[in-house]
Amino acid sequence: MGSNQWSERMKILVSGASGLVGSRLCSYLEAHDHEAWKLTRRPPSDGARELRWNPQTGDFDMAALEGFDAVVHLAGESIAGGRWNAARKARIRDSRSVGTRHLATALARLTAKPKVLVSASAIGIYGPRGDEPLDEAASHGDDFLASVCEAWEAAAEPAREAGIRVVHPRLGVVLSTEGGALAKMLTPFKLCLGGPLGHGRQVMSWIHIDDLTKALLHMIEDDSLEGPVNSTAPAAMSNADFSRALGKALGRPAFIPMPGFQARLLFGEMADALLLSGQRVTPKRLEASGFRFDHPELAGALSALLSR
Repeated sequence: MGSNQWSERMKILVSGASGLVGSRLCSYLEAHDHEAWKLTRRPPSDGARELRWNPQTGDFDMAALEGFDAVVHLAGESIAGGRWNAARKARIRDSRSVGTRHLATALARLTAKPKVLVSASAIGIYGPRGDEPLDEAASHGDDFLASVCEAWEAAAEPAREAGIRVVHPRLGVVLSTEGGALAKMLTPFKLCLGGPLGHGRQVMSWIHIDDLTKALLHMIEDDSLEGPVNSTAPAAMSNADFSRALGKALGRPAFIPMPGFQARLLFGEMADALLLSGQRVTPKRLEASGFRFDHPELAGALSALLSR
């Protein structure tokens, strides 16, 4: 277990702060008496804790970037925002690798550098792996998402070379009723139209959004954590079991499957990458560092989310 290098209020910069995870993280940091600043592409509002940047060109107000204790980098084009074609795939890759390299390079040039950069990645780096348990030492896949995640993590290298501790939370399926996969599933399940995708055996590695925000602050505070950190609950499960648990939590049946061919018709290449394949990811480094999940089991996580 690592040491906690922080004992007082921190000034923390967050990119992707308007997104599902970023907005919840900013609220969580403020609730824990830290000063959350947002890295935004639009002109800052008067009096707001905001800094402007251009992730494509790397333009920053370098003076305003000085003196943050930590930076959490979550920005990137939505992977599930529409059917993949060559242009969308390029935007997905570039929004991660180009923006991350610009940010890491800017942080490396600062006089008052942050102690830590928590730069997001995803469990897609492992590729489709069936039921094989995957910790952070597992080999990488060779599909599109794996290549995106590899480039995403590598892009933070300038910060690491400048002596900044860099952590890559590899995110699983983030459970929230306010966005993401679960929010999309609620309507069909409430209408008794929910069920497994394809054969249903693909493993879903998920995390409650509150555990994720807690984990991101833990990564800032624990200086033993560096490099990849799987950010998923310990109880991954098959898509069929996930569907049954969600149906039970909603008091609805969950037996209407979406056949694989139908998913491919609707979503194209994205169906195989995001819906019909999976990974059994284990949060080995997170748990070894002393982190404790508030929602380690799916039934409790769903109950907590749906009771809000």
